[in-house]
Amino acid sequence: MLNTFQLDTVHHSEMIDITANIEAWIHQKGIKNGIAVVSSLHTTAGITVNENADPDVKRDMLMRLDEVYPWEHPKDRHMEGNTASHLKVSTVGHQQTLIISNGKLQLGTWQGVYFCEFDGPRRNRKYIVKIIEG
Repeated sequence: MLNTFQLDTVHHSEMIDITANIEAWIHQKGIKNGIAVVSSLHTTAGITVNENADPDVKRDMLMRLDEVYPWEHPKDRHMEGNTASHLKVSTVGHQQTLIISNGKLQLGTWQGVYFCEFDGPRRNRKYIVKIIEG
């Protein structure tokens, strides 16, 4: 079972909690147990799992990624000028594999699934969720 989700981003870099969207779809489809693979369909946007209780974690993560991968670097040659966004996705990853048990994603108390925008704002960003039941 596969579903494509769409969202718009409003900031240059942001982490959008998509946990509720995924769990609502799992519930709607009546899936009780299995594996969910969540994947970004973009080279400048990733998927990660991290804390969803304190919004400062997202701020700190984005700030530190900017420190490691500054937007402008004199040696970058990529003509679109967004090399930093590609590096951030390679660091964060473009997909996550999650366990579904009893109809819920198996996440820790403070964990959430995030769509990570690194080259926004953008319209019609997409991520897919593939469920393997069992």
